[in-house]
Amino acid sequence: MKEAPRQSVLIRGGGLAGACAAHLLRGAGFAIAHEPVRRSPVPVIMLSDAALGLIRDAFGRTDLFADAHRIERRVVRWGGDPVSMPHGAVVVSEDDLIAALGGELAGDANAGTPMMTLHCAPPFPNAELMRFGQRRATAARVMLRAGADHATCHVEAVAQGWLFLIPSGPVQCWLLGVGGPLERLLENSLLIAPLIAGLGESSPGFETAPRQLACLAGPNWLACGMSAIAFDPICGDGSAQSVREAILAAAVIAHPGDRQALATHYHSMLTASLRRHIQISGQFYATGCDSPWWREQVAALAQGYAWTTAQLAHMPEPRYLLRGFQLIEREAAT
Repeated sequence: MKEAPRQSVLIRGGGLAGACAAHLLRGAGFAIAHEPVRRSPVPVIMLSDAALGLIRDAFGRTDLFADAHRIERRVVRWGGDPVSMPHGAVVVSEDDLIAALGGELAGDANAGTPMMTLHCAPPFPNAELMRFGQRRATAARVMLRAGADHATCHVEAVAQGWLFLIPSGPVQCWLLGVGGPLERLLENSLLIAPLIAGLGESSPGFETAPRQLACLAGPNWLACGMSAIAFDPICGDGSAQSVREAILAAAVIAHPGDRQALATHYHSMLTASLRRHIQISGQFYATGCDSPWWREQVAALAQGYAWTTAQLAHMPEPRYLLRGFQLIEREAAT
């Protein structure tokens, strides 16, 4: 006797959000269909201990990246003298992430016609994208000078933007520059420039300003991941946000309630998370440097805060509460 097809979900694209959603949905009894979408991988990801703990919890993998290169300290030169502080994190590439977790995206043989689609890559059913600023970034491999601490990352604000130096091993590092070409940003660097011995070829530019699809959900689809809603890397919370989105997306899909109400809840929760991020980012950009570039970023973030606030003002109070990996009615919770 053939096994009856389970309810299935189509996941378009992948990345960390797609892999996490697939894992959680399988645990909830769904079959997964997968439609790969090619894109350029992120060269380096620094996962804070909190983000790594969230990923390990979501996947049930307590040893995930136990052997990855660790960061133990962060030095920040931001509108004043350098400040050193403890900072626990591991450094991986997106290729490392997919190698460790991408198997979750393999399609199931008994998947029936999908009842929902989780879009983790474009094109989206509603493609209107709200952008709050323009902050082009580039990344390049660099070599640490002899004696530099490979367990310390460095962040520095300069007049034209900011730099982020992330060691990925005893000698090699990744240098991220936001606001202009790396060579130009390094000309005004007092903290990071003396630490590097050479600058490799820069990656093609990519956008780092926060952005969000104007519509993140519909009756039979959700948008998830960095292509749907993106945080500025200044807060270092992008990977954790992708996992939180995937947890909420899986819980919304698995819930048997009203699809429109669930879609509204999903959109409002993600919009609220972007507003919190913009508020925090605004504090960083307001204290970086006193120059036209920094003032432009503050103004763009203010527009983003106003847009997300206006969006939330027209949405109903949340009907649901996320408890663990499940969504429950707030009335039932009380």
